[in-house]
Amino acid sequence: MADKLKITLVKSPIGAIPKQRATVAALGLKKVNKTVEMPDNDAVRGMIWHVRHLVKVEEI
Repeated sequence: MADKLKITLVKSPIGAIPKQRATVAALGLKKVNKTVEMPDNDAVRGMIWHVRHLVKVEEI
């Protein structure tokens, strides 16, 4: 496992269900094509799994 994950929002969450929109916001993603760095742990991986169709993930 990597130390950090680089998460980029590639699709708008406007049409997503409210729980997925809340997950995107909890990841700190506000606009399309914006990137955040998060620690690589099970909690973050679980959040990414639920919105995997909206984000792109790279290991750092």
